[in-house]
Amino acid sequence: GLRISEALGLKRAQPPASPGDAVRVLGKGGKTRMVPVLLIVVGAIAGYLAQCPWRLEPDGPLFVGVKGGPLSPRIIQLAVEGLRGSLGLPGSATPHALRHSFATHLLGRGGDLRAIQELLGHASLSTTQIYTRIGSARLMAAYDAAHPRAGR
Repeated sequence: GLRISEALGLKRAQPPASPGDAVRVLGKGGKTRMVPVLLIVVGAIAGYLAQCPWRLEPDGPLFVGVKGGPLSPRIIQLAVEGLRGSLGLPGSATPHALRHSFATHLLGRGGDLRAIQELLGHASLSTTQIYTRIGSARLMAAYDAAHPRAGR
């Protein structure tokens, strides 16, 4: 559920070592949040680090390009475009659409709207509602559950 800029902003000293670990990401507006990491991501990062030919400085970027410099967001976008074509996915399958899908999937599996809001780094619950394309009834239920004066 990270934005490309958030993933590319991770430092070498930040990779999670085990499932359930969290990484601190710097989001929009300079806001920091903690995001838990899945086992598959821990393994993918470990594999990347094992194969990376560059010496990565602890305070330098975790993800680097072919010349060892910071990885460009455009490279990520191009990689997704290539995968999209080879998998027969529509043009709407973008990195940002994956973020929407992440949120929608969590909500569909019973995830708490406020928790999803935190994971995505949204300041407003209405932004999370748009991301997940949920109905106003679910939004009001989350509001009622979270707001101290709701229903009074």
